[in-house]
Amino acid sequence: MTTLERPEIRPTGLPAQSWAIARRNFLHIRRMPEMLMDVTIQPVMFVLLFAFVFGSSIEVATPAGYRAFLLPGIMAQTVAFASFIVAVGLTADLDKGIVDRMRSLPINPAAVLVGRSISSLAHASIGLVVMSLTGLLIGWRIHTDVFQAALGYVLLLGWGFAMIWVGIWVGSAMRSVEAVNGVMFATMFPITFLANTFAPTDQMPTVLRFIAEWNPISSLTQAVRVLWGNDQPLAEGAAFPMHHPIPFTIGWIVLITAVVAPLAIRTFRARTAD
Repeated sequence: MTTLERPEIRPTGLPAQSWAIARRNFLHIRRMPEMLMDVTIQPVMFVLLFAFVFGSSIEVATPAGYRAFLLPGIMAQTVAFASFIVAVGLTADLDKGIVDRMRSLPINPAAVLVGRSISSLAHASIGLVVMSLTGLLIGWRIHTDVFQAALGYVLLLGWGFAMIWVGIWVGSAMRSVEAVNGVMFATMFPITFLANTFAPTDQMPTVLRFIAEWNPISSLTQAVRVLWGNDQPLAEGAAFPMHHPIPFTIGWIVLITAVVAPLAIRTFRARTAD
């Protein structure tokens, strides 16, 4: 019995092959625009809901008010959910045999993951643009210079990149989209809400405040608020990451990527080798 060997990898290079995979995902979105609801309709609903319904009952010391305080938190939550999107998409492709067909092509196997990472990061970027425009309509502004403003967006995209590897890991490990939904809802929602994303942490019970202020999402949100000039004075007893949110956020991005990316690649290879 003869075994079929994998076709020889074409010398077009990983970037070109990755872009071809990413383009396939973009075409999928164009044909099914409802896939953009999580970065268009949902963020706008969150912004308007929290700004106009809950905003009147949440007091912040930010000069520009609660709406300026809110936007970085909503953005941090949206890029964190990038892991959710990539996990669901990868699991669906694995389950339908699409990844197997891609791997049968004469391309670098890494192109499958890199291409999905590119498309997922672009997906999250759309959400940041939509929320920025929505924020401008309700009175949110950036009060710092161009460099600091850009660095805030870079941190958000960097966090999204780290979360994409989390999504690849979960998507490679789970055997069904339903399992991915259960795992990601059970982890991402508590992580994004038990933080300073939507309300200051100083009024939380001691234990919850400690957890929230050491939550990486809180570091990211605080860093973006500082860089955009929308932060409020820290309450007495604030945890160390709240005093140094920018280096802590960069550290978390590097640490999560360095730890999870190898695990994700190993799990993906094990899954596709079955």
